[in-house]
Amino acid sequence: MRKLTFLGWPIVTGILAALLILQLNPEILGPKITTVEIRETQSRDNINTLAMSGGMPGGLSFADAVASAAPAVVNINTRTIVRQQNNPLFNDPMFRQFFNNDRLPSNERIESSLGSGVILSPQGYVVTNNHVISGADSIVVSLQDGREALATVIGTDPETDIAVLKINLADLPSITLNTSNEQRVGDLVLAIGNPFGVGQTVTMGIISALGRNSIGLSTYENFIQTDAAINPGNSGGALIDTEGNLLGINTAIFSQSGGSHGIGFAIPSSIARQVMQDLIEHGRVIRGWLGIEIQEMTPNLAESFGLSTQGGILIAGIFRDSPAHQAGLQPGDILLEIDSHPVEDSRTSMNRIARFQPGQQTSLAVLRNGREMSVIATIGERPPTR
Repeated sequence: MRKLTFLGWPIVTGILAALLILQLNPEILGPKITTVEIRETQSRDNINTLAMSGGMPGGLSFADAVASAAPAVVNINTRTIVRQQNNPLFNDPMFRQFFNNDRLPSNERIESSLGSGVILSPQGYVVTNNHVISGADSIVVSLQDGREALATVIGTDPETDIAVLKINLADLPSITLNTSNEQRVGDLVLAIGNPFGVGQTVTMGIISALGRNSIGLSTYENFIQTDAAINPGNSGGALIDTEGNLLGINTAIFSQSGGSHGIGFAIPSSIARQVMQDLIEHGRVIRGWLGIEIQEMTPNLAESFGLSTQGGILIAGIFRDSPAHQAGLQPGDILLEIDSHPVEDSRTSMNRIARFQPGQQTSLAVLRNGREMSVIATIGERPPTR
């Protein structure tokens, strides 16, 4: 009996130790799953309730909002090695065949550029603009607290001008996202970034417009327009509300001189979050696709088709074996509605289709030979751009 008691204590101790190890390291029992931690703000109704009850901090100062968001806004320094041949003859293929390419004399210079970024997750995921880091050989991320780290590119999406970076530092701050889509023209906003490389700077303005597209900056455009001063170096920085929550990623300015003229554009935080999650989970952004070539409806076209209004878009072409082809759509059809939403223009329609997941079905209202009809299409995945 004493022998059994003597053996029992080590067994019990071993079981307790194993349970403790499993509790601290649950991934031992199964494959590791990447879970990205993202914080989101309350709805406008809850915020308004706080304001009416006097619970909203800051008063006429936005220092609390800046103190909340600024630590998650980073400076991005990129370096690109540019190699140039000493003699233009070295660019001639007939001349180059007599030399080993590795031994061709050349001059190397380093081009540096500055931008901004926002830490969206304490796990080290940083969102910035694709044009900030495109072609860079090295990317250094500098935090407000003075720390620096080399960044790894997780993925890029030129079609929205978004790139996702990863830095490995402990105790990282992250920003809270406001993806409620409850913003209104006239709301106060703050822009945080690194203009002209002078260091982190905050500017204030209002939302000048929502849903701006056809700007020509990227394929998928749904910008927040603001008059908060945005200058070179602000790209990739944060546009926040008066509570310090991220509304968008500052992307571009409309300017002929290169300085701020009070017309800046930001990518909504809801789009930035979705692109980031797709790049982390799938390595690419998954978008819905119909496979049609479209032409805007002009007054002359509307008159020729006997339309009383200028609504809808003309289907000018269809990709073979695309979802549109399989659904029976034809060139010359006029697309009037997508999923019961009236078609306004090509940009809005393309964005609406892109939000569908491949495999989802949607109803399309089309006009063919003066007769309106309904078509069911199964959305496909948009092929990668080349």
